[in-house]
Amino acid sequence: MDKIVKGVLNFRQNVYPEHKDLFGTLASGQSPDVLFITCSDSRIDPNLMTGTVPGDLFICRNAGNIIPPHSNETGGMTASVEYAVAVLGVRHIIICGHTDCGAIKGALNMNALDGLPHVKEWLGHCRSAMEIVRERHDIGHNECIGHEHLDEAIEQNVLQQVQHIRTHPAVAAKLATGKVDIHGWIYNIKTGGVRCCNHNDTEFHEFEQQYAALIERLQN
Repeated sequence: MDKIVKGVLNFRQNVYPEHKDLFGTLASGQSPDVLFITCSDSRIDPNLMTGTVPGDLFICRNAGNIIPPHSNETGGMTASVEYAVAVLGVRHIIICGHTDCGAIKGALNMNALDGLPHVKEWLGHCRSAMEIVRERHDIGHNECIGHEHLDEAIEQNVLQQVQHIRTHPAVAAKLATGKVDIHGWIYNIKTGGVRCCNHNDTEFHEFEQQYAALIERLQN
């Protein structure tokens, strides 16, 4: 806790006074443009990697950056997605996975999670991604998926979560009217690189390629 306490003191004494006007504006409401869904992993900092400040991102985090498909069962992710899209009116949804993801490591061998029943049930929302990896490499259902397939599994998980979020009624409505865009990202912790897809893609592209037109406009 020493580091945390020192950090709060520094925030109150130095950071907050420097950004007092921003926090004053945020005190009465929020209007983020982006819903950013990522993993709970401590190595991921959405604001740091996107160069944003408080108020820019509506952030949801969980093990494996998972969005369960829509159902009549209410959950924290379902409620958060609905609120961000239907009430806050976000224009973009970013689902950001990352390299060396512990959740996906767990999904590679679900039998090893018998002592963690809630984790095992949660990672069931990754099953379609794992089945794709199994099918591609002819891996039997009685076998665990090898660590050499981890990066592929991480990518497939993001692609599947992009499809899951499209089943949520608020998202489906905004997609149909062109009022929201969905982006899948993979953040490389070691290199700082980001690979991307949109909601119709089946493959990832380098960040500079995916957003080439936007980058050109920003640089002119």
